[in-house]
Amino acid sequence: MIGLEVDPAQVGFDAGRLARLDRHFDRYVDDGRLAGWLAVVTRDGQVVHVGTSGLRDREARAPVELDTLWRIYSMTKPVTSVAAMMLWEEGAFELTDPVSRFIPAFADARVFTGGSSLKPVTVPLTEPIRIWHLLTHTAGLTYGFHYAHPVDAIYRAAGFEWGTPRGMDLAACCEAWAGLPLLFQPGAEWNYSVATDVLGRVVEVVSGQSLDAFFAERILGPLGMDDTAFWVGDEDADRLAALYTVEPATGLAVRDDRMGGAARRPPDCLSGGGGLISTATDYHRFAQMVLGGGELEGVRLLGPRTLRFMAANHLPGGADLEAFGRPLFAETTFHGVGFGLGFSVVVDPVANRTACSRGELAWGGAASTAFFVDPAERITALFFTQLLPSSTHPIRTQLRQLVYQALID
Repeated sequence: MIGLEVDPAQVGFDAGRLARLDRHFDRYVDDGRLAGWLAVVTRDGQVVHVGTSGLRDREARAPVELDTLWRIYSMTKPVTSVAAMMLWEEGAFELTDPVSRFIPAFADARVFTGGSSLKPVTVPLTEPIRIWHLLTHTAGLTYGFHYAHPVDAIYRAAGFEWGTPRGMDLAACCEAWAGLPLLFQPGAEWNYSVATDVLGRVVEVVSGQSLDAFFAERILGPLGMDDTAFWVGDEDADRLAALYTVEPATGLAVRDDRMGGAARRPPDCLSGGGGLISTATDYHRFAQMVLGGGELEGVRLLGPRTLRFMAANHLPGGADLEAFGRPLFAETTFHGVGFGLGFSVVVDPVANRTACSRGELAWGGAASTAFFVDPAERITALFFTQLLPSSTHPIRTQLRQLVYQALID
């Protein structure tokens, strides 16, 4: 179980300044914007701060606890990206390989150029969708929940908005996505999308295992992430936090069991883009593996050069998301932030208006969870709550602001 491991002063943090983090996010609970939250800050692999507040289930009056289970949604994406790069290290594919080598339906993908969602005009690919495009969200795929483009509406009409249609497994979903138009030619732009779900299917095809089996055998088991899985069984149901969404009229958190209940049953589609449920203890171990250059406590998942390669900005010309991405929802801000292989990457802290480091890696989940890893300062920070959507409150920027102001060395 995660807990304080060192006096913050010994590793350059001021305990009084760290307490500002708790006081700040307590106000979210006090005024009803969040039901509860949990935050973890580490430096040099040692936990310097653990804060909790409020309730994991407001209606049951159950408090947030250190072993609370959280839907981490898109914080699944870095795990899937690590899985893919483990196979890349084994020579299973090159990043330039066409996705159609593993999912043949993508050979016939077409690109939207005009028309409407009901009568799209499309053209053939000028180059294939490659593995690199999946890892960097430059494949031209999208999400139905964006509500910004006719192709988003086509996704929704096919049953892909906040989830996937009942009865469709990951292979079937990928076949369906391959038949929907792309927003743009592969590599031309950045758009947050189901690309990491498609990458999860590539992991299945290459490894010959289902995604949950690969995760369990190659990542979760070796790292000791024993509470992380794609669903929560009856024996752990009372530890699962309730899911909330924002009430537009009041800004308060209201319970959403329609979406929240999905975590209680085995999914038809194993979503490498958003399917995992985890704990602070488990995801802390994953973040420490990333900070450790692919290794944790003698268990190495990736070589350090591979991790550094993933942590580089892979957007063309070193651009940030503001210049190269579509100005839509994503689990990051856009100014001064590039994108690597599965993570956002800070390329200009001044442009990002944050006192962080170049090379800071991060991502978050739809229910307002977040994490970042700063290799330069050797710190990690995690934040868990359960409020949809993550764009409701500036939790990620405030978390970083409050962590960095507490560093005094």
